[in-house]
This record gives sequence, C-alpha cells and structure tokens, in this order.
Amino acid sequence: MAKAAKPKKTKIITEKSFAFFKNYINNASPVGFETWGQKLWLEYIKPYADTHYVDPYGTAVAVINPEHEFKVVIEAHADEISWFVNYVTAEGLIYLKRNGGVDHQTAPASRVLIHGKKGPVKAVFGWPAIHTRYATPDQKEAQPRTDNLWLDCGARNRKEVEELGIHVGAVVTYQDGFDELANGNYVGRAFDNRVGGFMIAEVARLLKENKKKLPFGLYVVNAVQEEIGLRGAEMIARRIKPNIAIVTDVTHDTTTPLINKNIEGEVHCGKGPSLAYAPAVHNKLLGIVEKVAADKKIPVQWRALSRSTGTDTDSFAYSNDGCPSVLISIPLRYMHTTVEMLHHDDIENTISLMYETLLTLTPKTNLSYL
Repeated sequence: MAKAAKPKKTKIITEKSFAFFKNYINNASPVGFETWGQKLWLEYIKPYADTHYVDPYGTAVAVINPEHEFKVVIEAHADEISWFVNYVTAEGLIYLKRNGGVDHQTAPASRVLIHGKKGPVKAVFGWPAIHTRYATPDQKEAQPRTDNLWLDCGARNRKEVEELGIHVGAVVTYQDGFDELANGNYVGRAFDNRVGGFMIAEVARLLKENKKKLPFGLYVVNAVQEEIGLRGAEMIARRIKPNIAIVTDVTHDTTTPLINKNIEGEVHCGKGPSLAYAPAVHNKLLGIVEKVAADKKIPVQWRALSRSTGTDTDSFAYSNDGCPSVLISIPLRYMHTTVEMLHHDDIENTISLMYETLLTLTPKTNLSYL
C-alpha cells in the first residue's frame, strides 16, 4: 500500500503581510521617536481589532474583545537603537551620544539618516584610511570610540549644518534596510524587535480571518523604549493590568564565532522559537506553551536566563500584583548591527506558537503557584 502524502504546511505570511513587514522594517523607529513606525503598525492592525489607543509616550495597543474583564497581552517592542546629535564642530562635523545600546565598533563607514527639523538628512560615519589613522606617539592604530566617531553630512561649517535642519538632540538611524539572503534568511536593521511587532500583528490577523472567538480581552501591545530599560512596557502594564502576558523578542543565535555557548547556551536560526527558564517566566504558563508546541508539532529551543530576561517580560511579570508572563523569542544573528539576520521559518513558527497558545487559554486556566 502506498504511503499517504504528508499534509502541506499552511503558509502563514501572505503577500500583503510580507509587503507590510518589509516596509515596517525599513521605517525608522528610534527610542523616543517611535511615532513613524507606530503609525504604520496601527494602520496595518486596525482591521483586525475592535479598538485601539496610544499611550502618552507612544505605546500602541490594539484590543480585541475590550468588554471582557479578563485580559491577556501579547507584546513586542517597537523601538530601535540609534544615536543623538550631541555637538557640531566649527568645521561642520557632527559628534554623537548613544540612544540605546548601539555598538560604536560597527559604526565606521556606515551610512545614516539624521532626522532633523526639515526632514531626514543623509550622512556617513567618517573614518580615515587605514594607512593614515595613527593616534598615539607609539603609532598604535586608532580604534572607534563614541568620543572619536563623527558624522559628515557634506556641510563644511556649523552654519551649513544648521541650515539643513540638524540640531543638538536630532536622532540618527542607520540607512540599511531589508534584504533577502539564501535559504529563507532575511537581513535588516532593527529586526530587534520590529519582527516582534510584525508577529503579534499577524496573530491578530489570523484570529480575525479564521473567525476565532476568544473568551477574554486580547491586548496586542507594541511598546516603546525597551532599549533603554523596558520603560514602555512598565507604563502600559500598569495601565492594562493584564492577567496573563505573552512577550516576544529576539534572542541570540549562538552558533556563530565569538559567542561562548558555555555562557549563552545553544540556539540556532531556523530551528524554531526559543523558550526560556527564568525567574520572571511563570512555570505553569511556560508549561502550557511547551505542551502547545508539542501538540502542534512546533519546534522549539531552550535557554536558561539568570536573574532577569532583559526583555519586557520582566516589566509585565512584576507589575501590579504580579502577572503570569512567558517569553517566546525568535533566534537572531548579529544583534544590534545593521545586518541582523533571522529565518523565515522561525517567524512563522513563532506566530503559530503564540496563536495556538491563545486558543488554549481561558479565564479559568489554572496558573496558581501551588
């Protein structure tokens, strides 16, 4: 007897949603200036929600079933690392301060956009040729530091810089955008964590298109200011007062050189979302997610995180009277660079895991500690 054919895996990401994903990744959303990205996100998710709102600092929330008292959050953060204009020299060169955990070692020779009062201005991180950059009497080669990196926008004095609308406090983002590599890999700036914003929006879309009725209020939260201390999540958790929170963020693919697996564990791009054990992660809720993954044959990987998760999970878990929270992460290579890399299958599997988990939850789900 011939073997039955294996059922084809349902494709989750549609042509329309993929177009939104690329546009969303290419749009700037720096810490404290997330407005541009939040407008795009809300425009996409509105058809799949009953209502929405934006808090005073810019966290965007789409709500399904707002009439329910029992509240479940699915959350990602919207902001990306960036720079601030800090000082302009008489010669028109621009010095910077960090805005979030941006890596100065990857900056030299990069192209950027300075978001000034007259709109974006193109500029580059200037860096001398290798045979000219000697900075000390013993001829040691100069290394990039935050205090010796500068931007060159083509201006030759401070007045020309100011005429372009550039000012102290203007935010600076990298220019690099979305691209596709071989074997289902994507590369882009700020997948950390706009991929999360995309995935939670896709969960809302699937619920709407599949006509699923949830027995609770679902709050789809795209939070601001995670990169400087989980601030957006801290504010919105106090406002919503959720009963359960499912947070998604990126985690490190640890299979590349220069990462110590003895410390970071083993996580691979393309092998599924990563679940974590950590004090902020609620054990019973984690068990539910793990069972869903097993029942639905969604591949997952594991990490152990000491003390804090370093994600918005911490803000939700310890908010109000305590909120059972779980972290579902997507593996990412080259975090906090302009060439962050992730895999298509991990995106779809992370969306599936959040979606299927929501379908198992009810207000009567037992999450008591004992």
